[in-house]
Amino acid sequence: MIVITNPSAISGEIGIIDSLFKEGLSLLHIRKPDFCEVEMAQFINQIKVKFRSSLVLHSHHQLAEDLGINRIHFSEKDRKHSHDFPARFLKPCRYSTSTHSIEDFNSLEKDFEYAFLSPVFKSISKENYHPEKDLFDTIKSRTNFRTKVIALGGIDPENIKKTLENGFDDIALLGSIWCSENPVKQFKLCQQIAHS
Repeated sequence: MIVITNPSAISGEIGIIDSLFKEGLSLLHIRKPDFCEVEMAQFINQIKVKFRSSLVLHSHHQLAEDLGINRIHFSEKDRKHSHDFPARFLKPCRYSTSTHSIEDFNSLEKDFEYAFLSPVFKSISKENYHPEKDLFDTIKSRTNFRTKVIALGGIDPENIKKTLENGFDDIALLGSIWCSENPVKQFKLCQQIAHS
């Protein structure tokens, strides 16, 4: 199971992140679109070094090597408009990306370990962000089995089982975690359901 950071700062965020890892979080995507390079480095340096191998960097990719991060995420825009991608990064590095249609997902290069496909449901954290098509229907057209497909968008305890039973390899949580009163308790509940 993957968790994506809230785009803006959350009170006690580093402590929550630490607790999520202690509860078995496998990957944390660091998505802070308004952070400059210095703010990003400061944020990452507050997270315990032992968790660095589980961090995925969405921006300021140039920090990855210095900070001991070997996972890099490309937004759809970055993937489609970057001419030197992903050759500018030294191996060993693992890549993920974002997609918003099964056609995009199916056409991905083999560089990507996994890709988000979103939104699956009406977003919890973004207003007026909902699926244009039923992704449970469109995922039946999947032809790319080299890349894992990760469900994102509106994933919560009520729909995790349905999502995993309908062709998605895993789930990513954002609003379900950060919009809840107790993010760690919510994560544990989601984890229990996903593994039951």
